[in-house]
Amino acid sequence: MIIEERLAKILQMVEEKRVVTVSELSETLEISESTIRRDLTTLDNNKKLRKVHGGAATIKGSYAATDFDVHLREDHHRNEKQAIGKFSAGLIEKNDFVYIDAGTTTEAMVDFISETGAVYVTNGMVIATKLVKKGCRTIIIGGEIKPITDAVVGSEALNCLRKYHFSKGFFGTNGIDVKAGFSTPDPTEAQVKREAFSRSKTAYVLADPSKFNLTAPVSFGALDQGENITTKLENGHYKKYTKIWEVDET
Repeated sequence: MIIEERLAKILQMVEEKRVVTVSELSETLEISESTIRRDLTTLDNNKKLRKVHGGAATIKGSYAATDFDVHLREDHHRNEKQAIGKFSAGLIEKNDFVYIDAGTTTEAMVDFISETGAVYVTNGMVIATKLVKKGCRTIIIGGEIKPITDAVVGSEALNCLRKYHFSKGFFGTNGIDVKAGFSTPDPTEAQVKREAFSRSKTAYVLADPSKFNLTAPVSFGALDQGENITTKLENGHYKKYTKIWEVDET
C-alpha cells in the first residue's frame, strides 16, 4: 500500500469513527503500530486530524468518547507531560492539603514532588504508591477500582471526598472546550472529579495542547472554575475564558 493511499484510509477511518486507536488502525490496515504513529504525526502536522491519547480524532468538533488504557496514554505527549508535571509539582507548598486526580499527566507530576510537608489525597492507585515511597503523608479514598485508568470511583469515593476541603487540586482531563468546560468519558469518574474539583480552593487542570478543542461525554467543571497548566498553545482564544499557564518543554 503506497503512503498516499494509506494516509487516505487513515483519514477515512477517523472521519467515520471520529476517534480511533492506533491498534484499530494497525489491525484494519494490516500495518505496524510504529508506522501508524508516524502517519498520524504526519497528518497531525498537516492539520488533517488531531493526535490524541493512543490514537487520533477529527479536528472539527472533536469528540473524546473513549478512555484509552492508562498504559497506552502514558507514552503519548511524554515531553509535554514531564514539563507540565515539573511545573505543577513546584506549586505545592508546606502545609498544603492537596488532591491529586488519577491520570498519566498527574502521575508525571508526582515524580517531581519534593514537598513532604503537605498532605496528599488521591483516587489514583499508582499515584498513592509513588507518594508513599517518597515519604509523603498520603490518603487514598475508598471505593471501586476502574482498571483502565487505575482510578477509585463510585459512591464510597464520593462519600470520602465530602469531608475534605483542599487548598489545591490537580486534575487530568480528556477534553477542554469553551462550552463543555473540562470533560471525561466515564460518568462515574466524572462524579469523583467534580466532587474533588468543587472542594479545591484552587483547581489546576493539567493538559497538553492536544486536549484543547475536544469534548468528552461528561463535564466535571467550567473553564472559569479552574486554571490550566499546559505547554505552548497555538491559539490564545482560551485565555479569554480561563487562566492559562504555558510552561516551557525544555
